[in-house]
Amino acid sequence: MTAVLSASEITKVFGGTHALKGVDFEAHPGRVTALFGENGAGKSTLMKILAGIESPTTGHIAVDGEPVVFGSARQAADTGIVIIHQELSLCANLSIEDNLFLGRERVTAAGAVDRKTERGLAADILRRLEEEIDPRTLVGELRLGQQQLVEIARALLQDARVLIMDEPTSALSEPEVEVLFRLIRELTAHGVAVVYISHHLDEALAIADDVVVLRDGSLVATAAADDVDLGWIVRQMVGRDSESLFPDRDTVLGDELLTVSDLVVPDPTNADRLAIDGLSVRVRAGEIVGLYGLMGAGRTELLEALAGRIPIQSGSVELGGEPVTSHDGIRDRIARGLMLVPEDRQRDGLVQTMTVGENLSLAGLLAFVKRAFLNRGSEDTAVARTIKDVTVKTSSPKSPIGALSGGNQQKVVIGKALLTDPRVLLLDEPSRGVDVGAKADVFALMAEQAQRGLAVLFTTSEAEEALHIPDRLLVLARGRIVGEFKRGALTREDLMAASGGSVPSKKTGEAS
Repeated sequence: MTAVLSASEITKVFGGTHALKGVDFEAHPGRVTALFGENGAGKSTLMKILAGIESPTTGHIAVDGEPVVFGSARQAADTGIVIIHQELSLCANLSIEDNLFLGRERVTAAGAVDRKTERGLAADILRRLEEEIDPRTLVGELRLGQQQLVEIARALLQDARVLIMDEPTSALSEPEVEVLFRLIRELTAHGVAVVYISHHLDEALAIADDVVVLRDGSLVATAAADDVDLGWIVRQMVGRDSESLFPDRDTVLGDELLTVSDLVVPDPTNADRLAIDGLSVRVRAGEIVGLYGLMGAGRTELLEALAGRIPIQSGSVELGGEPVTSHDGIRDRIARGLMLVPEDRQRDGLVQTMTVGENLSLAGLLAFVKRAFLNRGSEDTAVARTIKDVTVKTSSPKSPIGALSGGNQQKVVIGKALLTDPRVLLLDEPSRGVDVGAKADVFALMAEQAQRGLAVLFTTSEAEEALHIPDRLLVLARGRIVGEFKRGALTREDLMAASGGSVPSKKTGEAS
């Protein structure tokens, strides 16, 4: 079958960095090609070249076998090559319909924007994505998963021949992923070629027809998806087995540091619904407790309520035996040792105009102020130590934060939290949008902090993480804990049943 899009001997050099080293790649009509690789392997660089955003240093691109040279992303899109970027590129102050047609407005014969046509098309594509949202809704009012679906909808409206999807499901719930997969199969049935990049390896393998693996800028393996498994993919990506990604450790428990009793939290997006309904949880020093549940289970709302970002209706929270009240704001809680690593690192965790070092020291900046003056020497020393401790790969603390890979940006957010000297560390989806190697680093960081005596409470939507990382796993459904399990005492099937509200049998090791 002739490839609709092909690249041969593609190299890309940024200064002294060889991002791509003679890579060949093909996308075939009606097939999904899953592209795997760690952060820094060259996946996004290759896709940006294919989509006209970057130009190759050397090499050739062809569409339908004919050589092409793209001068811009718009030129590539006009040829039928459309990309959905990993990081959202939406305008929060504009409506859904304005974002969908931004730069590609539908116009009337008189040259005015055809609002009626745009609104109808927007409503149609949202219905295909099973999202009953008014197209006039501001994007800034949507939750992260809905924003990601708007990004996907914008690409779907461009009649792509090749659709490149870079981490399209990183913020989607399981039902939303199923809807997206149905749409992908509809597209491939009509001859569209899909290139699918995801750090959710099992998910990508489930939708793929073909598999391509990059490592350190080179193509290291290709195969039919039916001929490989997750273990093969991980070995090709990182050169080691998947079992090595989860740290082994001996848990030594200390005093109870976080005590939550009968907590009730209203849903910040729906006043008639409770996000958390009478939930109690305790976390001790040296312990890692995981929270698992489907979208809407209340995981994020719980952590944000504990951190002071959203209000608590009733119940109590204690930190080291001392009550945390509604008068204790976010800064007060940080000062007392309660720190949140948010789910959306781009929006809530980082300041994009700042450097790596400035982002790291931001939350704990007051610790470096002496007599109203900032002690730059102390700040620089702490930043350098943290970069080493959390293994951030950066050329300098003065590098812009946007120059780092997603995994290294996540390490900066965690490092920023650790520089506040917390006693209780709250992490909301700490491995979202990072590759398996960076995930292993994040898990090791969590284990190391617990070993130091911190109490760690984290959320995850990844079954493998839920089964292997926490000392105790709490399964949430509709704002309540429906199961509590010790590590090693739960199967994937039991986990799925519990997250749906069914309680597994005692033989699975449910804690009392």
